[in-house]
Amino acid sequence: MKSIISPMQNAMPSPTFLWRFKVTLFLIWGLICCKISWDSVMRMDANLRDLFLYEAFLYYNPLLLVTMMVWLWGVNLWVFLQSTVSYTKVFDLDQNHLTHKEIWKCSTWMTIIVPTSMTAYLYLYSHGEVSLAASQPVLLYIIVAVVLIFPFDIFYLSSRYFFLRTLLRIAFPLQPITFPDFFVADILTSMAKVFSDLERSVCRMVNRQVATIAWLEADSVCGSHSVAIPMVLVLPYIWRLLQCLRQYRDTKEKNCLFNALKYSTAVPVIFLSALKYHVLHEKWSTLYRPLWLLSSVINSLYSFYWDITRDWDLSGFSRIFKFNKSSVVSNMFYGRQWIYFWVIGTNFILRCSWTYKLSAHLRHNYLTVFAITLLEMWRRFQWVFFRVENEWNKISRSGVQLTEIPREEEKLLGSNIHDV
Repeated sequence: MKSIISPMQNAMPSPTFLWRFKVTLFLIWGLICCKISWDSVMRMDANLRDLFLYEAFLYYNPLLLVTMMVWLWGVNLWVFLQSTVSYTKVFDLDQNHLTHKEIWKCSTWMTIIVPTSMTAYLYLYSHGEVSLAASQPVLLYIIVAVVLIFPFDIFYLSSRYFFLRTLLRIAFPLQPITFPDFFVADILTSMAKVFSDLERSVCRMVNRQVATIAWLEADSVCGSHSVAIPMVLVLPYIWRLLQCLRQYRDTKEKNCLFNALKYSTAVPVIFLSALKYHVLHEKWSTLYRPLWLLSSVINSLYSFYWDITRDWDLSGFSRIFKFNKSSVVSNMFYGRQWIYFWVIGTNFILRCSWTYKLSAHLRHNYLTVFAITLLEMWRRFQWVFFRVENEWNKISRSGVQLTEIPREEEKLLGSNIHDV
C-alpha cells in the first residue's frame, strides 16, 4: 500500500504551486475586469460619464469598503496569532471560530464577486442594456442579505449568527454590554459612510431609480440633500453612546459618562453640516459654519485623547518612549519606537480628516471621500491592535482564572463586564 500511495502523493502539486496558481488566476481576472470596465466607461457620453460613475460608485462603494475591512481584520488576527495576545479569550470565542485564513477566504470571494458585479453593471449600461444593468447591484445586495441570514449550517453559520446577534445587541443595548458588543460598535463608527451609502442605495432600489437620473434632483426622496443622510450617519454614534449609558447604569463607573460625552460630540458635527442645505447661505456662513468647525475640533481632539489614554492606555507620552517594560502597554511592538510615533501621529491626523467624511456638505467629491474613508479604516485597523491587547493585559493583570472557552451560542448570553 505504501508503494502505491507514495507515487500518488508525489504527483500532487505542492501547496506553494497551488497558491501561486490561484494568485495568478486572481490577477488575470482583475486585469480582465479592469479592461472591460475601462472600455465600458469610455463608450459612454462624456457629458453623462461623471454622473454615471458617481451612481455606480454609490452602489458598490459600501461593499468594497466592507471587503477592505474584512481583509484588514484577517491581518489583525494573524498578528495576534504571532504574539502572546489571546484574542479568543478577549472575545470569548468558540474554538471553532473563524481563523485568519478563513477570514481571508471570505474576503477573497468578496473581492471577486463585488468587482465582477460592478464590471457587469458598467458593461451592460454602456451597451444599452439598462434594465439588465440596473438588476446587477440589486441582485448583489439580495445575495449578501441572503448569505447573512441563511439558516442552514453552511457558510460559517455560527459565526454569521454571532455577528448578527452582536449587531442586534448594539442596536438595542438592553443587556449588559460585553467586549464584542462595544468593540464592533466602535468599528461601526468608522463605517458611518457605509451606512449612509447603503441607505442611499436601498432608497434608489426601492424607488426604481437605479441606472436612471431620477435621483439627480438634490431635494428628491433619494437626493443628496435628504435628511435621511445625517440620520443614518449618526446612528453608530448614538448606538455607542447608549452602550456607554447602559454600562454606567451597570457599573456606576464615571468614565462611561465621559466616553458617552465623546460620542455625543459627533452629533453636532453631522447635523450642523447637514443644515447647509436647509438654511440661507448667509446664515450658514455667519452662524452654522463656525459652529460646525468648532464642534469638529472638539470631536477630533476629544476622540484622539480618548484613543491614547483610555482605549490604548498609552497615558504619559514621556514614559511611553522611554521603553521601560513596566510602562509600555504593547508587548507586540515593544522596542520599536517608530511604531508609537507613527500610530499616535497618524491617529491624530486621521481623526481630524475623518470629520470631512462625516460632513454631508463636503461629500460631493466622491473620490476624496472614498480615500478618506479608506484611511479611516486603516486608522481603525491600527487601533484594533492596541485596543485588543489593552483588554488582554487587563484580563492578565486581573488574575482571573481563564476557564474553558464557551461556545459562540453561549458567549453573548453572559454578563461579562468590561471597561468601555
